[in-house]
Amino acid sequence: QVRLVESGGGLALPGGTLRLSCAVSGNVYKVGRVGWYRQYPGKERESVATITRAGAAVYADSVKGRATISRDTSANKVYLQLNRLTAEATAVSYCSQEIQYSRVSYDYVELWGQGTVVTVFS
Repeated sequence: QVRLVESGGGLALPGGTLRLSCAVSGNVYKVGRVGWYRQYPGKERESVATITRAGAAVYADSVKGRATISRDTSANKVYLQLNRLTAEATAVSYCSQEIQYSRVSYDYVELWGQGTVVTVFS
C-alpha cells in the first residue's frame, strides 16, 4: 500500500522556523505536483505551497516571503520550511503528492498524508 509519511510537526515558537518533510512509503512510478496544505477547525483545507516537477512553486499570500517548498524528485520527497512563524500556522498540516503508479497509468492520483498538528505558542 502506498502512503505518505509526514514528519516535523509539533510545537513551535512565534518567530521561529518550521520544517516539515513528506516521503512516499511504497513504490510508485512517478510523482507530479506536490504540496503542503493546512486546515483550521471547521474550515476547508487550504493550499500553503505547491511545486511542480519542473520546479514552479506557488505560495499562498499569507506565507509569501517566509516559505520555501522544495523536493527531491528522484526520492519522492517534499519539504516545507516556514520562517517567522505566527499563530496562523497553528493548524493541521497535510502533504499531498500526485502519484503515477506505473508507466502505463497515464493519469495522476492525488495522495494525502494523515496530517500533522502544528501548534505555535507563546
